[in-house]
Amino acid sequence: MAGSENFAHLGRSVFIRGELSGSEDIFVDGQVEGTIQLSGNSLTIGPNGRIRANITAKNVTVNGSVDGNIEAGERTDLRKTAVVKGDVRTRRIAIEEGAFFTGKLEILGDSKPQIGSGVVAAAASASPSHSKPLATEPGK
Repeated sequence: MAGSENFAHLGRSVFIRGELSGSEDIFVDGQVEGTIQLSGNSLTIGPNGRIRANITAKNVTVNGSVDGNIEAGERTDLRKTAVVKGDVRTRRIAIEEGAFFTGKLEILGDSKPQIGSGVVAAAASASPSHSKPLATEPGK
């Protein structure tokens, strides 16, 4: 129940123009124009939510409409009633059938560690002196 304490609900009649930021999860079913900054938290846009803003959040779930870019550190969910016009950068994404999305999609990954370990593995396998002791040790 501790998670429910850190949750803000902005109803259908709420209109915000400017910067919306905070350190708790937010549910928006009204209108926001400007920017939304919730780097460590989640943003849920309700079915009546109308967002004209660039969004930065840990997780973004869209049931309404977004006209702006979305940057999610973890996950973006576009539900069947979602209308998104803007670029999306996220680690994981789910787009339900019926959702409307126009813009660029960039899936962020852990490519830096993978590239680094691939280079190390390639260097180790290219060096015969390192590969022979490694090959004989598991057989002992």
